Amino acid sequence: MELLEITTLALTICVISLVFLFMWKESHKGRGLPPGPTPLPIIGNLMQLNFKDIPASFSKLAKEYGPVYMLYFGSQPTVVLHGYEVIKEALIDQGDEFLGRGPFPIITDVQKGHGILFSNGETWKQMRRFSLMTLRNFGMGKRSIEERVQEEARCLVEELRKTEAQPVDPTFILNCAPCNIICSILFNERFHYDNEMFLSLMDLLGENFRNVNSPWNQMYNLWPGLIRHLPGEHRTFSKRLHDVKYFILKKVKEHQESLDPSNPQDYTDCFLSKMEQEKHNPVSEFNLENLVTCGSNLFAAGTETTGITLKFGLLLLMKHPEVKAKVHEEIDRVIGRNQSPCMKDKTRLPYTEAVVHEIQRYITLLPSDIPHAVIRDTKFRQYVIPKGTAVLPLLSSALLDCKEFPNPEKFDPGHFLDKDGRFKKSEYFMPFSIGKRACLGESLARMELFLFFTTILQNFSLKPLVEPEELETKPIASGFINIPPSFKLCFIPR
Repeated sequence: MELLEITTLALTICVISLVFLFMWKESHKGRGLPPGPTPLPIIGNLMQLNFKDIPASFSKLAKEYGPVYMLYFGSQPTVVLHGYEVIKEALIDQGDEFLGRGPFPIITDVQKGHGILFSNGETWKQMRRFSLMTLRNFGMGKRSIEERVQEEARCLVEELRKTEAQPVDPTFILNCAPCNIICSILFNERFHYDNEMFLSLMDLLGENFRNVNSPWNQMYNLWPGLIRHLPGEHRTFSKRLHDVKYFILKKVKEHQESLDPSNPQDYTDCFLSKMEQEKHNPVSEFNLENLVTCGSNLFAAGTETTGITLKFGLLLLMKHPEVKAKVHEEIDRVIGRNQSPCMKDKTRLPYTEAVVHEIQRYITLLPSDIPHAVIRDTKFRQYVIPKGTAVLPLLSSALLDCKEFPNPEKFDPGHFLDKDGRFKKSEYFMPFSIGKRACLGESLARMELFLFFTTILQNFSLKPLVEPEELETKPIASGFINIPPSFKLCFIPR
């Protein structure tokens, strides 16, 4: 009896698979879709992916199917864009067609189309326009924001001095600094690094950033209709997202009580004033849900990303002491030990600027962009991409391009220097993506990375606990995010 049941089940699965493959091939005839491997029922093309290094799997498939190809993540069709030229063509030249945000259920099921990162249509347009304008008014790229970053850099140095040159894991301290910058922008407030409320926020942000790669959360993104009803890590992940929103909502309520619309002090004040102006507009996008979600988006995009880049950077400088020595020499010669670095110093520190760029290129923190989607049936090259199809630009394919960056697997600041030692820009440098969906806070992140790095290296020598050649710089996980290995170092005052 058992043998009969097993045989019946196997035959049923075979028949279902054959029917699926027949229907899939019929549906693709004459539609002009990009090529790609044949998917299997339910799991799609997951068998073609190495989950220990998904970007490498994408690059391998590009060699077989070309720079534009289609994969199925579960039942979700996704067009992968591989290489600088095709990414630029989609996100810049045809940017209006590729303007949508693709599915990311583990987050979108909580944010429900609000905010900036995972919204679409009118919500996205208004939230992004308002956020850009407000950040510029409060000095993104101008002196007032620069002063805040310089102040935080000094606080960061003081925290590092407290380690008294003893071995320390720098992760927490490095994440505190960019998180405080976001707090300053949102709430006109910075926290001491031992503040209980601040520590709670840091824990929520850190845990979710590290766990977005987890197998359980990846399964949720593949089969949300099934997994959302089961117990598992996805429920804890969602709770942490809600807890970040509750933290922001509490600060928003404090602002509501003290709001002076004629004298806004921060992003939250500006948003609340806009809500008051549009309170009689029944379709206004300016509501508490969008305010809280925009705030959580700014924290998510602007805290761990910068902190992890700083951490990776310190590791790479210890791995390459000759690079570290050149940065120390340039900072000492140009700025000295007693003057705080500022953004005007960038043009006078070409080697340091090249090192900061090379760190971002080498680590490819986000190997792929957050999924886009085409907002209408789109003719792209010789293909037709149906409306609503997810699109995944592989940023690592540009950042690791071997023609633009010779020996791309090697950490080499020379990738951003010309023959005379001057800083050299590259269009292939796109760690923040490109186009209308590019990172909202790119200029702020660039400022933070430059000022935090130069201030740390102005004040400290970095001492590893092992010989440089023993340090491992490859990510311990490479999926949506590249996670650096754990390590300790000593910050030796200079």
